[in-house]
Amino acid sequence: MTPARKKRLTLILLLVAGVGLALTFMLKAFNENVMFYYSTTDVVQGKAPKNHPFRIGGMVVKGSVKRPDKGVWVEFDLTDNAEVVKVHYEGILPDLFREGQGIIANGKLDENGNVIATEVLAKHDENYMAPEVKETMKNVDFDKK
Repeated sequence: MTPARKKRLTLILLLVAGVGLALTFMLKAFNENVMFYYSTTDVVQGKAPKNHPFRIGGMVVKGSVKRPDKGVWVEFDLTDNAEVVKVHYEGILPDLFREGQGIIANGKLDENGNVIATEVLAKHDENYMAPEVKETMKNVDFDKK
């Protein structure tokens, strides 16, 4: 093999290794930042990950919103009309947040099965509902309770 071919082969091998390394870092970053959606039933059944952030959606149960220390800490129950999950959130809630409202919360599970939310998102008008929540809440009559 001539020195020019060795140089070209080395360059190609370094290029392939660099692309492989970049792809590995991209996939690792994607895997760490992906957030899947789970309904309250999925969380109660143990389908939600224990040490990884995820999204949970449903309706805020009427009469469940509590502010234990009169600060920005809030607790509320979230339901898909089959199961209920307690959500804890420290921060300012969206203006449209209220009981009976459809919301999505980003967070992690604690050791008791409660969700510690890092972000709470409320629907922005009366006709909009996130597709995941709409699928979960399909054919549910909340006036029965």
